[in-house]
Amino acid sequence: MVPGHARTSALRKGTLEFCVLALLSSGERYGVELVRALADVDGMEITEGTLYPLLSRLRRDGQVTTSWQESPSGPPRRYYGLSNVGRQALHEFRDEWIRYRDAVDKLLGTAGAAS
Repeated sequence: MVPGHARTSALRKGTLEFCVLALLSSGERYGVELVRALADVDGMEITEGTLYPLLSRLRRDGQVTTSWQESPSGPPRRYYGLSNVGRQALHEFRDEWIRYRDAVDKLLGTAGAAS
């Protein structure tokens, strides 16, 4: 049997990039902001060591854009924004996630309980 932590980690790993894209859909953010926003959601603990490689991959894949902006305190910050490619990927994921979530809820007998 897989320990609960390993199952949660696998779920998080499979969905994390789309959670980041979802956060960016409301506007540009810098890395530490993303870490904090994810940490504010129960079950979405993440470190900068996990986030920055993910952001680099999303940038290489053309799903996010970046820009440097002056910081009110300290050095300039790299801000990440959602590109059109990322917006499309997020849209497609949302459709698939809803189908998948509904299927799992049905199998678990919890359909409608978590809405």
